Amino acid sequence: MKIAVIGGGPGGLYFSLLMKKRHPEHEIEVVERNRARDTFGWGVVFSDGTLGNLEEADPESYGMIRASFVHWDDIDTHFGDQIIRSGGHGFCGLARRRLLEILQARCEEVGVTVHYERECAGPQEFPDADLIVAADGINSVTRTQLADVFQPSVEVNKAKFIWLGTTRTFEAFTFIIRENEHGLFQVHAYPFDGSTSTFIVETDERSWRRAGLDTMSVSDGVAYLERLFEPELQGHQLLTNNSTWINFRTITCERWWTDNIVLIGDAVHTAHFSIGSGTKLAMEDAIALADAVCELPGELPRALQTYYDRRWLDVAKIQRAAQVSRRWFEEIARYKGFHPQQLVLSMMTRSKRVTHENLRVRDEGYIARFDRWFADGHGAADVEPAPPPMFTPFKLRGVELHNRVVVSPMCQYSADDGTIDDWHLVHLGSRAIGGAALVIAEMTDVSRDGRISPGCAGLYKPEHQAAWRRVVEFVHEHSAAKIGIQLGHAGRKGSTKLLWEGYNAPLEDGGWALLGPSPIPWTARHQTPRPMTRADMDHVKADYVRAAEMAREAGFDLLELHCAHGYLLATFLSPLTNARDDEYGGSLANRARFPLEVLDAIRAVWPDDKPISVRISATDWTPGGFDEDDAVALARMLKDHGCDLVDVSAGQTSPEGKPVYGRMFQTPFSDRIRNEVGIPTIAVGNIQGWDHINTIIGSGRADLCALARPHLLDPYLTLHAAAEQGYDGAGARWPNQYVTVKPRPKG
Repeated sequence: MKIAVIGGGPGGLYFSLLMKKRHPEHEIEVVERNRARDTFGWGVVFSDGTLGNLEEADPESYGMIRASFVHWDDIDTHFGDQIIRSGGHGFCGLARRRLLEILQARCEEVGVTVHYERECAGPQEFPDADLIVAADGINSVTRTQLADVFQPSVEVNKAKFIWLGTTRTFEAFTFIIRENEHGLFQVHAYPFDGSTSTFIVETDERSWRRAGLDTMSVSDGVAYLERLFEPELQGHQLLTNNSTWINFRTITCERWWTDNIVLIGDAVHTAHFSIGSGTKLAMEDAIALADAVCELPGELPRALQTYYDRRWLDVAKIQRAAQVSRRWFEEIARYKGFHPQQLVLSMMTRSKRVTHENLRVRDEGYIARFDRWFADGHGAADVEPAPPPMFTPFKLRGVELHNRVVVSPMCQYSADDGTIDDWHLVHLGSRAIGGAALVIAEMTDVSRDGRISPGCAGLYKPEHQAAWRRVVEFVHEHSAAKIGIQLGHAGRKGSTKLLWEGYNAPLEDGGWALLGPSPIPWTARHQTPRPMTRADMDHVKADYVRAAEMAREAGFDLLELHCAHGYLLATFLSPLTNARDDEYGGSLANRARFPLEVLDAIRAVWPDDKPISVRISATDWTPGGFDEDDAVALARMLKDHGCDLVDVSAGQTSPEGKPVYGRMFQTPFSDRIRNEVGIPTIAVGNIQGWDHINTIIGSGRADLCALARPHLLDPYLTLHAAAEQGYDGAGARWPNQYVTVKPRPKG
């Protein structure tokens, strides 16, 4: 087999080595534009998991690499006047130049032919090759020439960065966050040999320009950075190696191979340096490609498809984590007002691959110090030992919650013409007994024609108020929980069957007329709503006021206004469903006008000492729809109109929406609203348990966490979380009737 490899970086060399080692008869030729040992960048970083892959693939090169490693376990973060250390991370690094030397030597040993200082015009230079491996990096000629086949996507990231070295050898992976008169700058630094460290400086473009770095020479810019980071450099120099200020480019490709040509490493995918090493990804690609080709001799198309099948998901996960991580650093100004302890936890958990509990396992002392700081500042200063973040109290107006766990509103479709029954008493009562601090009753409709289905709860008849009062009194008498109610109007999503009879399926008989801002149905098979007149708006607003008054008389502690998930008020907010040309359509301010009128009206009749929450969909997940920037602007309006808490959901506003799912996938919207608008938030969306809650609350991404499906699975989720963490304090209150099974605290 004749193999041509374009690019003599670590990925290309490692693949060549592995193939030649397994099949000495193969003719393998590598072409590299640089001289031997020439390289961009400084050090490369590997995790313990990656090392295992390298050891198995080629023990000889692994031994040489390992002998050159610098190891460290700690991450140090310099911010404000503090240096905060977290341990147990298990990193190792080495000079990129040394890695190339090792791989070049190994290739020479096994008989790989490497041509240095040879420019390659593309795969057409190898017409007789059986396999062409394009390892030609982020500026891949191969990918560019065959772009119509590989379908690359290139996102130019916002921040500017420069890749430098320094003669100071840091003893840990080091982040430095520094603000001066020009703006905010951050450093990613780590050692890679006995005398040198990588020193990457990143900043937003505005700060970069205000500092004059856009017009300075590289040497003048380096001098500026040496002055800026003088306390950490401790008299050591910054070093350059083809260094220049650039924007990171995130590259993804729809296809990774065509005919006998295959892409590996940065030629096919990149991941931001804040999450890991492109070298690691390239070498793991090399292992997977060599394995596939050797397992399927004579079946190259199957082998290349197998390579893709084995790698794409792992790469996609890393790229997703890298994008989230990259975005955190690009938007770091959002967190500059944080206490150093909270900023560090936010940074450490930014990609969602590391959590509060994961950090505790790595370094119990670090998390103990963090929990103590968090408890001291959040109403639990006198509690020993410090509770986990989820078990600290939280106060809104005159309502104090004993922990941060919320039972999310969940429609039960079990009411009779709006009147709830014993099912709701048991459903809500059991979850209040289960330890959550706040239970929010399901979307409760303000009129008969505002229901989603015939089984939806209502608050528009006297018997509704009495039925709800029974539930509220049970929660208050038998638990420490507070209880809220979510008021809503289904709008164009109304007049549908019960959930188990057909999700979003329109009623065939017994339906009712629908309202909306514009005559746009949910789908073609759904009823078209009547566009609302001013009289309709006044009538609906009066329905909300009546329902709020009933909720007040029933004794609810919190009122939530439902402006999400494609129901009536949400359809006013989204440009996909609001096509009005009057003062209630067009700009966001106009589209928000009617929802804000409703908020003002219910705030006027709701007690001053009780909070109002508003649930929003922070994005339609649809091009041209309501988006994240709109959500931030809307949250500012809500705050100005007396909203105390934003319950930040997303989607369910359009059947064309394409959500990006994952763990805690809606939490970033809460994070942005909380920390840019300065209003408390509830995070929702695939929050899977107590570790996620501790992570979200501790890192300042939300003030409360609402869980729906986990509470359906386990009504006693909060008490079980306390037992699993060995917590026995005021944040977890067991009913007297259950004290015989109350676990004892650890220790």
